[in-house]
Amino acid sequence: MSLQQKKAALLARIADLKSVLVAFSGGVDSTLLLKLCHDVLKNRVVAVTATSALQPGHENEAALQTARDLGIRHIRIQSKILEEAVFFKNSDQRCYHCKRHLFEKLQMMAGELKLEYVAHGANADDLSDYRPGFRAAEELGVVAPLLEAGLGKAEIRQLSKELNLSTWDKPAMACLATRIPYGTELTPERLQQADAAEAVIAAQGFRSCRVRCHGPIARIEVPPPEIERFLDPDFRKNLVAELKAIGFKHVALDLEGYAMGSMNEVRD
Repeated sequence: MSLQQKKAALLARIADLKSVLVAFSGGVDSTLLLKLCHDVLKNRVVAVTATSALQPGHENEAALQTARDLGIRHIRIQSKILEEAVFFKNSDQRCYHCKRHLFEKLQMMAGELKLEYVAHGANADDLSDYRPGFRAAEELGVVAPLLEAGLGKAEIRQLSKELNLSTWDKPAMACLATRIPYGTELTPERLQQADAAEAVIAAQGFRSCRVRCHGPIARIEVPPPEIERFLDPDFRKNLVAELKAIGFKHVALDLEGYAMGSMNEVRD
């Protein structure tokens, strides 16, 4: 199926929804979904962003600005998922518990706002990774129009570019819990440490990076073509000093480079 055929199928699916609450992170996928829902359904669309220590601070503000730029009603809510013991303990089902917690809240909000559906921005490429949160969405009837239309990330970026969305080339982002190994408790302090470390690396001009936190060890992942930057002794010295100032005892570079879902490879 061509990209334009997939887009037509997506627009038809959105029209079928009648009215929708979009779970809006401000990333590439949810921004395209929100834009097209608004194009089709007009004022029968509301964007909702859940904020917590799980999201990098700059992402929350970016979501707010994107919704403003699109002229779409946007509501921010505070998530209390970190107070839930079943999530805090960080099993390999944490994504399920997080999404179940979020989608239950969004379903209630949709009912209060008289919106028929809740939608999220999952896409076809997400099926290649371990995503227990999909089960929570299916259990609660949360729809994924991009996935249903068969759209992958590259196609979503292309459509976003055609629509002049500022997010079309935005680096992929995942919640900060993905920086912490399964079985290690998810404390606000650990999440903030990961966020701060990635901010340090981003300030050096890296558009994509992950800092996986293995206790006192920071394992840095950057795209393979950018690994050679770490050959510079002064660069390494300064970066190590900054990460140690955040609280890490050791700093390591993953020679395989950034890989989506790398923490899932070692789950029990």
